[in-house]
Amino acid sequence: MGTFKTKSDYEELRNARIVENQARLATLGLQKTLSELRSLNSLPKSDKAHIRKYCKVDYSAAPLRRSARLVGEPPSSEDGKLSLGEDGDTEKDLRRRSRISKEALRQRSESKARGGAYDPVNGISCHFCKVKKLCCEEDCKRCGYLDMDQPCIGKTDCSVCHSSNGIFCRACLLVRYGEEMEDVRSNKEWMCPHCTEEKGTKPYWICNSSTCLKKWRKMIPTGIRIALSQAREMKYKSVAHLLMDVLQTSKSRQIGDDEDTE
Repeated sequence: MGTFKTKSDYEELRNARIVENQARLATLGLQKTLSELRSLNSLPKSDKAHIRKYCKVDYSAAPLRRSARLVGEPPSSEDGKLSLGEDGDTEKDLRRRSRISKEALRQRSESKARGGAYDPVNGISCHFCKVKKLCCEEDCKRCGYLDMDQPCIGKTDCSVCHSSNGIFCRACLLVRYGEEMEDVRSNKEWMCPHCTEEKGTKPYWICNSSTCLKKWRKMIPTGIRIALSQAREMKYKSVAHLLMDVLQTSKSRQIGDDEDTE
């Protein structure tokens, strides 16, 4: 008997909650909304004509468009004849390269001194400024014509490591290390500051990029404008020459302090 009594109490409590919830829905006006939604599903097909239907398109019957370059077929001009340039380029390639060359010429006067024009896709990143740029040099086929098979003559290349540590733009090379791009380009045995330090051919000659100073020497980066202005005021050729003198002086003082301690 106790089991039936408990079930009866539960049913009464459940019914009371249902009545309470229905009253709350009625006060909020939701009961009418639910009934309207149900009536929409029961409408005849003629009343649902305004509803947009989804039509699946079958693309299997349409021919696929494929590039002539991908299928190995030579591109043709409008008259059916293939027009090539001196290096086997099509008319479209020649027009594209001519347009790029004019753009490089326009930017060269204002960008060459700073190391080139910014290009996040085709540019080469400088080890110091970390900016991907086109060099805008007059005879650079890579940056002038976007020929990726050619080397960039406006960026340095270390003869030892041939790594990103030896890539510098014209501006950073001159300001931070006191070297001209033409001199580096003519020197086939030019070494970057990293390799120069490893070989020991130039004492206290280090790379003064922020990454190298923090990672390898645990030094605070010199900054761009402060170190440059300080080097000019002190009549140094570049920031690297200033640091070379500072490191040499610091080493001499350390040796003198060690001798005095002994």
